[in-house]
Amino acid sequence: MIHLQMKTKEQKRDLVLQVIQPGLAGLMDGSVSSLAPLFAAALSTHNSHTTFLVGLATAVGAGISMAFSEALSDDGKLSGRGNPVSRGIVCGLMTFIGAAGHTLPFLLPSFHIALTAATMVVLVELLVIAWVRHKYMDTAIIKAVLQIVLGGVIVFIAGILIGKS
Repeated sequence: MIHLQMKTKEQKRDLVLQVIQPGLAGLMDGSVSSLAPLFAAALSTHNSHTTFLVGLATAVGAGISMAFSEALSDDGKLSGRGNPVSRGIVCGLMTFIGAAGHTLPFLLPSFHIALTAATMVVLVELLVIAWVRHKYMDTAIIKAVLQIVLGGVIVFIAGILIGKS
């Protein structure tokens, strides 16, 4: 019975190190770092199509960058973090998803509806990230929400200020 529990803990540890952590890093990077360029483009152009293109370019570029960064950061032998290519793919894909999530509303033809929808998507993304941190990284939910939302709001405000300048 003890051996079975040990294997389950090891499996959870491997899941966290090899999938959850790189995925969470990617989702956080994609969701948060793309806020400033996306909302700066939105508020400076008031054009959904242009904003969508900026968001898509940000999502693709960030996804590729984070995939390489994660894959090249650690071969997994010393840390037990697993296959670097797998981690890179997970991290890059989640980075793309995080940035694309609040970019997709700008496919809507109405700029104001797209902007409102994108803002709501950002809030959902930040809360999902906080929940994942709580569930898998053993972070208290209030602490996770405060950390993630605070960081997101700071970058969001930077994008607004830049876009309105």
